[in-house]
Formats: sequence, structure tokens, C-alpha cells
Amino acid sequence: MPRCIVLHPTDNVATLIDTARAGEDCTLQGERQGAVRLLQDVAFGHKVCITEVPRGGEILKYGQVIGRATQSITVGEHAHVQNIDSARARGDLAEGR
Repeated sequence: MPRCIVLHPTDNVATLIDTARAGEDCTLQGERQGAVRLLQDVAFGHKVCITEVPRGGEILKYGQVIGRATQSITVGEHAHVQNIDSARARGDLAEGR
């Protein structure tokens, strides 16, 4: 069974530490227990949503906001550039643009 790690108790995404296929149950490790059924294939090192996130909702990893959902994200959905607007390493935000 593929595994993913939750790095902080408030996180709503987990990072895959194994490559996983749609339909597989991914075991949560770290700061959460249980499993999430994946809705898409997810590559090693990518994120999966572990709680429902509405459009515009904060994406939390490391207990920090790393971005905002550009659409609603369902539990088990691949959380990546197709549905997250990153808030990290954004020079335009730092300059107030």
C-alpha cells in the first residue's frame, strides 16, 4: 500500500513517499493516521488532499499556508499546480503587486 506523510497536525495535504495509482488507498503517516483513497495517479513527492478544501481555501503544509485552492479540492485528489496557486517564492506578492 502506498504511503504519504503529514508533516503538521493542521495540514490539509500530505506528501506521497511512494508513487501511487488512482483507486489505491494511501496510508497516512506522521501527524495523522488512517488512509485516503486516491482519485488520480500521484507521483512520488507530490501532494494529495486529505481534507476538503473549498475554492479560495488555504493549502496548509508544514502548518503554514503554501497556497490557495483555485477550485474545490476533494479528499484523495492530487493537489498540485492544476488546482493550487502557490504563495511560496512569489516575488510579486512580496512586493505587493
